[in-house]
Amino acid sequence: MFIETSSLGYNVHCSGSRTLPGILLLHGFLGSGADWQHHAKKLQKRYCCFMPDLPGHGESPAPDPKEDTFETVCRSLSELSATLHPHPLHLVGYSMGGRLALYLALRYPERFRSILLVSSSPGLKTPEARALRRKSDEKLAADITANFGTFLDKWYNLPLFSPLKNHSLFPSILEQRRKNNPAGLAASLRVLGTGNQPSLWDLITENRLPATCFTGEKDLKYVEIGRQMVNLSFCPQMVVFPGCGHTLHTENRPLFLEHLLAFLERVP
Repeated sequence: MFIETSSLGYNVHCSGSRTLPGILLLHGFLGSGADWQHHAKKLQKRYCCFMPDLPGHGESPAPDPKEDTFETVCRSLSELSATLHPHPLHLVGYSMGGRLALYLALRYPERFRSILLVSSSPGLKTPEARALRRKSDEKLAADITANFGTFLDKWYNLPLFSPLKNHSLFPSILEQRRKNNPAGLAASLRVLGTGNQPSLWDLITENRLPATCFTGEKDLKYVEIGRQMVNLSFCPQMVVFPGCGHTLHTENRPLFLEHLLAFLERVP
């Protein structure tokens, strides 16, 4: 289904009865709401899963880098969540989707019940680091539109994706990624890239929602970020998935679902 907010429109995949508690599942960069379909089928008897294509991904229109910002996209996602379900939703976000989910939980806590971050972070701590990242993201955006196939090859050759490349699901995932619109992805990166995300490090101590972090054992950068978030009392613990990298929810689906359900069932 397609839902318009005051500023952006979203193609939303849905699974499960709306009489059940709801979960908003946010995918990562290059993905789409369909990335969560396997998980949703396993959850649909107990939860109603809402899986939007984020701006510029799947069938959702691209954001406008001249007008839209990380903050305005999050505001539109907050509006979307209120439209989808009459009660506050659980939040699950992977990578880019996790950064959006964290902003939503901190800025619009009344709309949500809990937050689970998968391989994600509160952003970069200093203006200098964000400025450098914006330059890097701009180059990536240019590479996407110049030759999308070459970009995908380079992207998935990054070390954090090495466990995924050796997974049996990787060929089908890559085929799905190729269906995205390169111009939409480039626009999304210019709006939602880490360089444009406000640092949330000083705010995570104010989190009042039940929270947890999932990271892959081989994704050392995000294991360390997760530890820092635990130390700052964002969440009481982090779950580290053995043998997994950045895409742990794909690399070990049964274990991910096991820990996800265990977390959700602890939420009051």
